[in-house]
Amino acid sequence: MTQFAAFKWVAAALALVACANASQAEGGAASASSTSSDDLSPSTMERDVHLFVIQKDGSVEEHDDTVLRANTTSGVDDIAQRYVWFNKDIEQVQLLSAETIDPDGVAHPVGPEAIRDVQEPRSAGAPSFEDGVLRTVIFPGVEPGSRVHLAFRKTRTKPLQAGTFAYLVEPTRDPVEMQRLIFDLPADIPLHADARGYTALPPVTANGRTRYEFDYQHGPYAPLEAGAVGYANWGDRLMVSTVPDFASFAARYRGPAADATMSDPAIVQLAQSLTGEAGDPRAKAQILYDWIRLNIRYVALFLGETAAIPHKAIDILHNRYGDCKDHVALYSALLAAVGIRSEAVLLNLGPYYSLPSVPGYGGSAINHAIVWIPDLSLFADTTAGGVGFGYLPPSVMDRPVLLVDDGVLARTPATQLRERTARLQIDVDESGAANYTYRVEDAGYTAELERNMFRRSTRQRTQQIAANRLLQTGLHGTANLHAGDVAATDGPFSTSMQGRVDHFVWTDGTTAVPAVTSLSGGMAGQVQAWLAEPARTQPWACIEGAFDETLEMTLPRFARVTEVPPDATVKDRFFEFSSRYVFDPAARVLQVRRQLRAAFGHQMCSAGEFAAVKDDLVRIERDLDAEVVVKAME
Repeated sequence: MTQFAAFKWVAAALALVACANASQAEGGAASASSTSSDDLSPSTMERDVHLFVIQKDGSVEEHDDTVLRANTTSGVDDIAQRYVWFNKDIEQVQLLSAETIDPDGVAHPVGPEAIRDVQEPRSAGAPSFEDGVLRTVIFPGVEPGSRVHLAFRKTRTKPLQAGTFAYLVEPTRDPVEMQRLIFDLPADIPLHADARGYTALPPVTANGRTRYEFDYQHGPYAPLEAGAVGYANWGDRLMVSTVPDFASFAARYRGPAADATMSDPAIVQLAQSLTGEAGDPRAKAQILYDWIRLNIRYVALFLGETAAIPHKAIDILHNRYGDCKDHVALYSALLAAVGIRSEAVLLNLGPYYSLPSVPGYGGSAINHAIVWIPDLSLFADTTAGGVGFGYLPPSVMDRPVLLVDDGVLARTPATQLRERTARLQIDVDESGAANYTYRVEDAGYTAELERNMFRRSTRQRTQQIAANRLLQTGLHGTANLHAGDVAATDGPFSTSMQGRVDHFVWTDGTTAVPAVTSLSGGMAGQVQAWLAEPARTQPWACIEGAFDETLEMTLPRFARVTEVPPDATVKDRFFEFSSRYVFDPAARVLQVRRQLRAAFGHQMCSAGEFAAVKDDLVRIERDLDAEVVVKAME
């Protein structure tokens, strides 16, 4: 297709929106008034057309034309400020139209003072990543019933990956009246697509180029349920790519990532000096992992937002910061310096447990990189500063991954150790106030998460954490927290709290004393999270673990225990729970022991699985909410 012919496609696409805008201007007021309802979605996408003209080298000219409508006051907040992200080193953005269309159909252009470029905030303080820019457009006079119209052209002169193009579309979950995506490519470059909910029109070939079109519309979306996994796991999405398969995608990442500085003497010397006293490869890998995560700042830009080529390993070492692919590059270089093989791994970082069937970057596609160490049979993510060696953050567990050297798909582990033991002692004195001591030990992947939080906390922040943990239990009083050894980087981690709670038992009348076995973060909070919805229609995140909690409560002489909860036992496909209550009247001591083991075998559970175990979860919750009834003796 000639350049003139390509612009004919542009004109056709923009004409589609222009006609729509004209009809909106004539009937805008009537449309806004006829749809007023308490059930309105805050905002609606009325028209959205994206045209991509792609060349063989992967350069792209993108034309976007979008009209959004605010239906409610909160919808005004949704649409009154729009952002266009671009890479200033390889892309240029030209605004073609930016205006507010009021409910009467009158257009109010956005003035130059309301258009500004700002640095991508995630890369602040990291000069190597200052190519990401947000062009911010602030629309004037937006009110319910108003529309905002934004049209721009983005030209990418240098592809993120030479000779390739990929694009992911995910619904914003606001109603869509009309969306069209047009991809115009050389006829000898096929476009591969994974379309769910998007309607593919028959491709049209003319003048040596082929145009692919996808249409989409959707009414109001059901809200995401509490604890639900990402919408793209089961909902609509479109992924298009000129790369035919994951093996080819891995090869395209692998080639440019080759780096001669990985064997730089400074890297070799550092690796060998750090591991000089380590006795085996696992110990060496752990030492290097800990050094990276504690010394190389993570710049949290997703893979694919900028060029998918790591910076030079020696530059990362000197700068002491990098994004995920840079962490992979430097950790791999350090491992190689002590004779340990490793391999880059591409995957999704987020609540998504599958990848589109065609490869590409994006929010629910590939957007993160970690390391695979084959001789140790483990994955490592050094960007997760609070996760110890041998474990993974839940956000990359149970996911399909692309092994870059092998070019094949694998999967991260679905489960890992998580244990929590809590011991609470409460002594109630003759005033009804209670002195308490509380000790918690975490083991498994949560241990280092907890340790890292206190490692980075000031003393003041530590005491704020203690006060919040007491308050989250529903108790009001003092709290003083002592953390375990924060210099360690593995193994269990413990914290202890002491304090006093006034009016724990009333000196007159009857008191329902909570039989609490954990102040916060224990099985009660976990069960409440699983039961956050009365019924589920969407897949939800289910992370397993084992909890062991004990309460020992000494009551004052004036208190007479009139009721103690019964013991409970629950066992089903996923859960094993038991509670035991023992009260010694002579010593006035109540002992409560609760144990819960949740074993799902995966991280994404279905709505059907929730329905099957909900009644058992409710039984467990009922026990966790149990109270001891105490009456003051006259």
